[in-house]
Amino acid sequence: MKSTSAPRFVVPLLAVMSLMFIWNLSRNINDVLIPHLKRACQLTDLQSSLVQSAFFGGYFLLALPVGQFIRRFGYRAGMVTGLLTAAAGALLFFPAAETRYYPLFLTALFIMAAGFTLLEVTATPYISVLGAPERASSRLSLAAAVGSLGATLGPYLGARFLLHAEDIPETAIRAYNTVERAAFFNAEAQLVKLPYLSLAVLFGVLAVALWFIKLPSIQEKGESAVRLVHLFRFRHTVLGALGVFCYLGAEVGIVSFLIRYAKSQQLPGLTEQKAALFITLFMGLVLVGRLAGAWVLQRIDPPRLLTVCAAGAMLLVTASVLTSGYVSVYLLACVGLGTSVMYPILFTLSIKNLGAYTKSGSSLIIMSIVGGAIVPPLMGLISDAQGIRLAFTVPVLCYAYIVYYSLRGHVTATPIRVEVPASG
Repeated sequence: MKSTSAPRFVVPLLAVMSLMFIWNLSRNINDVLIPHLKRACQLTDLQSSLVQSAFFGGYFLLALPVGQFIRRFGYRAGMVTGLLTAAAGALLFFPAAETRYYPLFLTALFIMAAGFTLLEVTATPYISVLGAPERASSRLSLAAAVGSLGATLGPYLGARFLLHAEDIPETAIRAYNTVERAAFFNAEAQLVKLPYLSLAVLFGVLAVALWFIKLPSIQEKGESAVRLVHLFRFRHTVLGALGVFCYLGAEVGIVSFLIRYAKSQQLPGLTEQKAALFITLFMGLVLVGRLAGAWVLQRIDPPRLLTVCAAGAMLLVTASVLTSGYVSVYLLACVGLGTSVMYPILFTLSIKNLGAYTKSGSSLIIMSIVGGAIVPPLMGLISDAQGIRLAFTVPVLCYAYIVYYSLRGHVTATPIRVEVPASG
C-alpha cells in the first residue's frame, strides 16, 4: 500500500478529526451520567457502572460486523452510517427519560456505541494511512488530542446539564413522601432530554455534511481475503489488544468513579458538580499530553515513551490510594497526563506491518475496548463490598501490564512478513 503526505489529505484529516471531537465529547458525558442515573434510578455502584458496560460492550460485540461492513462499503459509508446510528441512540433517551426505565437508558447507550464503533473502526486506521507511515503515531496523537478536547468539554457540559450546583442530601430525599419522591426522580430523569436530543441533531447534520466531502479511497492490497483468525499468528497484535483492554479499562474505571471517589473524601463544600471538574482536569491533562505527544513522538522511541507513561500512571494511582483529601483526588486526576499517548502508541505498535491485515487488526483492537465495559463493574463490585479506595487497585494492575507490553510484549522475534491467503 502506498501512502504519502499530500494536500489532498488535509480536508479528509480535518473531517475525521472533527468526528473524533464529537464522539469523544458524547462518550465522556457518560462519566457524569453515572452519578446522575445512580440517583435518578436509585442504583448501587455496580448497577450504575453498567452505563459503561452497555456503551463499551457495544464496541466489543459490533467491532467485527462493523469491520466487515467497512470492507464492503468503504470508509465514507461507515462514517455516515455511524453518525446516523448514534443519532438514533441519542433520540432513544427521550422515551427513557419519560419512563425512567434504566434498561432503556442502557439500550440507548448501546445503540450510540454501535454508531461510535462504526466511526472509530473507520477513523483510526484511516488517519494512520493518510500520510507517511513513520509518522502514523504522531498523526494519531494529534487526532487523539482533538478528540481529547471533546472529552474535556464532555464532563463539564454534562455536569452543567445533569448535576445540581448544590447537592440534595439523601436525608432530604428520604424525607419526601411517596408522591414527592416520585416527582423528584422523574424530574431528575428529564434532565437528560436536552443534551441528548441536541446531540442527535448534531449527528444528523454531520452525516449530511460528510456525505458531500470528497474522501480519498484507501485500499490495502489483498484485504478482501483476510480473516480475523489469521491475526493470532502475530503475537504483538494479540498482546497489544490486551494492552488496549487494560488501558481503556483503567481510564474508564478511574473517570467513572472519580466523582464518587472525590465525594468519599468528605471535603467541605465539594458538591457533585464541583467534583466533576476533576474529570475535566483529567481530560484536560489528556489533551495537553496528546498535543505534546504529537511533537514528542517524532523524537522519542514510542515504546520507551509508553513505558514512562504507564509506570507514571501506575505510581500516581498508587499514591492516590495511599493519601487522602485534595492531594489524593488531584493525584488521581493527574493520571490523565500519563494515559494521554497510550492509545495511539498501543494502536500503532499493534497493527505495525500488518499490511492487508490492517483493517482486521483494527477491528481486533477496537474489540479490546471492551475493557471499558468490564473494568468499571469490577471496580463497582469491589467498591460495594470493600470500599471505593480498594477498587482503584484494579487500574494499578492494568497499568502494570502496559509496562510489560512496552518493554517486551510489542517485540517480534523476526520481521513480520504478511502472506495473504488465496481467496476462493
